[in-house]
Order: sequence, then structure tokens, then C-alpha cells
Amino acid sequence: MSVFSYKQRNNINLVIIIALGVLIAYSLQSIFGAILSTLVLYTIVRPAYIHLAEEKGWNKRFVAILLISISIVLIVLPFYALSSMVISKISELKNNEIFFKNLLVKLQHLIPIKINQDLIQEGLNRLGNWATQLFPSLISSAVNIILSLLVMYFLLYFMLIERKRFEFSLIKYAPFREQNALRFGDEMRNTTYANVLGQGLICLVQGSLVSLSFFVLGYQDPLFWGVITTFISFVPVLGPPVVFVPAAILQIANGNNFAGWAMLIFGFVVIINIDNVLRFIIAKKVGNIHPIITVIGVIIGIPLFGILGLVFGPLLLSYFILLVKIYETSTLASERLERIKTNNEHNEL
Repeated sequence: MSVFSYKQRNNINLVIIIALGVLIAYSLQSIFGAILSTLVLYTIVRPAYIHLAEEKGWNKRFVAILLISISIVLIVLPFYALSSMVISKISELKNNEIFFKNLLVKLQHLIPIKINQDLIQEGLNRLGNWATQLFPSLISSAVNIILSLLVMYFLLYFMLIERKRFEFSLIKYAPFREQNALRFGDEMRNTTYANVLGQGLICLVQGSLVSLSFFVLGYQDPLFWGVITTFISFVPVLGPPVVFVPAAILQIANGNNFAGWAMLIFGFVVIINIDNVLRFIIAKKVGNIHPIITVIGVIIGIPLFGILGLVFGPLLLSYFILLVKIYETSTLASERLERIKTNNEHNEL
């Protein structure tokens, strides 16, 4: 006969489960970004999988492999190619002391303020080192990148081919009622679409417009600065002006008044306002992410995920806020039911 009661055994099992869960979570911290990427990709490709595999009757494994291949071609390869380009360009600019000295001289002619060149140079070097570390390097982090991609696509493959079982398990083991679990799934989907697809589209359009205007007006490295604008545009407080305003001022300092003023006018009239137009359209379709959530999410996400934190940080914060709302709803519903039950008992008495 056991020395523990039924309740004590359950409590001991719960403690063991929590301890093992914490240990597993700690062990998986290095691939947490890959797991989060899997959930994001699953949310994005899920409608296509349902249409092809379940509505049209295509082979499930073939559809899963097809969608994974498309995501590699459209997302993974371009991202790492652009990251490598940005890393090499930042390193080139950081090591070009003559470029920065000429830049400071031009700024001193344009702005009659004494500038400490050594201080500016040190600041630019630190900024270059920080920016380089944000992007995943294909050379220095090849093993980690390959491991993360293998984990991500391994999980995604089985989540797709066993979609119904996976989603049933999520609803079954969710720590709230089924209707709230379904609500969380819908809100999570809308949040992911708004942040990844919606915000990604806005940033891509703004980066493309900056790149195109730089090319037309004769600025150097239009593709590079377009990519930089795309990444920076994820942060509402910063956005495209961080790129095109200094570039336009430098053109004016060089005597290219038309190129400088044309860039400023086009930037503030078209590039910035296209954000509001697209955001309004996206908000009507899938919802919107408040700028405060985006900014705080970026601050949280960048130290954890590097450049991917521009996307994952706001997502995590949005999921957290969504869980808090569902918890509040469940608590209020429980309190309401408790009051009704208490009132019924008093009436019976």
C-alpha cells in the first residue's frame, strides 16, 4: 500500500512535470527562434495546405514538401542573401575611414556646428559592429542556421500532415475553454497576418520606393539602402526618414540640390504616407498592430532574436496581450456564473 494519498501523488507528479518542463524549455532555448518561426510559417501556409490537401485531395506529404520548398525559395534564401549583402556593405563602410572623414567635412560646411570627429568615428564603429551582429552570417553561424532550419521544417512538415490531430491537441490541452481556445487561434492568425504579412508588405513597399527613388536620382547603392529601409520600417518611430533624410542632406551638401530636395519631397509626401494607406487597407482585412506594441516588441525582440526580433518581438507581445484578454474574459465569466449560482441558492432558501 502506498504511503502517499491520491492527491499527494498527483501533486508530486505535477512538480515532476513542471521541473522536467522547465529543464526541456531551458535546453531548447537555443532553437526557440526556430520553434516560433515554425508557428508563424504554419499559420501562413495553413490555408494553402487545407485548400490543396483537404479540398482538392492532393497527397498530404507532397503538399507539405511543396509548401516548404516554396517558403525556402521565397523567404529563406532571399533573407540570408540580403543579410550577407548588408553585413559585407556595413563592414566595407565601417573600415572606410576616408569616406567618413569626407562626410564629416561636408557636414561641417553644411551645419555651422563644431563636430568632434573622434567621437563620431567611435560612435559609427560601434553602430557598425552592433548592426553587423544583428544579421545572421552564413559563414560564422552556418551550423546554427542549418540546425534551426532543419528543426523548423521538420516540425512544420509533421504539423501540416497531421494538422487535425495537432490542432485538436492544442484545443484539448489549452488552459482555457474550447471557445476561448478557438478565439485565441483566430486572433493569433489575424495578429500573425497583420504583423508578418501586413507589416512586411508595408516595409517592402517603402524599401522598394526608397531604392527606386535613389536609383532614379543617382544616389549610390540604391539596393543596399532599400534593404536597410525595409528592415528599419518595421519600427514605427524610425522608419524610412532615418535613411532618406540624411542621404538627401548629403546630396545638398555635395551641391546636388535637385536630387536632395526631390528626395525629401518624395519621401515625406509619398513614402511616408503610403504607410498610412496600406495600414488602413490591411486593418480592414486582418486587423492592425498598435505602434506602441510594435516599438516595445522590437525592444524585446532584438536582444533575443537579432534582426528577426523586428517581427518576433511584436508577435510575442501581441500573443501575451491576447492571452491576458482571454484570461480576463474567463475570470469575468467564472465570477458571473458564481454570482448566479449564489443567487439561485439564496432564492431556494
